[in-house]
Amino acid sequence: MQKNLSRDLAFGGMIAALYVVLTLVSAAFGLASGAIQVRLSEALCLLPCLMPAAVPGLFVGCFVANLVTGCAFWDVIFGSLATLIGAVGTRMLRSRPMLSWIPPVLSNAIIVPIVLLRVYGVPDAWWFLVLTVGAGEIISCCLLGLLVLKGCRKIPSLA
Repeated sequence: MQKNLSRDLAFGGMIAALYVVLTLVSAAFGLASGAIQVRLSEALCLLPCLMPAAVPGLFVGCFVANLVTGCAFWDVIFGSLATLIGAVGTRMLRSRPMLSWIPPVLSNAIIVPIVLLRVYGVPDAWWFLVLTVGAGEIISCCLLGLLVLKGCRKIPSLA
C-alpha cells in the first residue's frame, strides 16, 4: 500500500511539474491563453487513462501553471476546475481510450470561453470562443494527447 501511495504521489507530482513546464513553453509562443490557445500541456490530459494519479496531477499542474503565467484569480480557479472535470471524465473513459479526449475538450470548450468573456472582457461571441478554444483543445488533447498516450503505453510500468 505504501509503495503504491509513494508511486502515485511521485507520478502525480511529475505530471504536475511537466504540465507547468509545457504551459510555460506554450506561453513563450503566445499560445497558453486567450481566444486562440494551444497548450502543449493539455496533451497530458489523456494520462488518466493509464493512472488515477494523473487526475490530481493535472489539476495541481494547471492551477500552478495558471498562477505562474499571471492568470486572473477566477481564471486560475475555473480553468483548473475545467481541467479537473476533463481529467475525471477521461479517467471514466479509460476503457475507451480513443474517446478519452472528449471530456477535456468539452469541459475546456465550455468553461474557458465563459472565463474569457466574464473575467477578461474578450469582445468575441461565446460560440466563436467555443470554436477557437475547442479547436486548440482538439489539437492538444486529440492529436498530441493520443500520441502521448500511445507512447506511454509502451512503458511497461505504465501500461
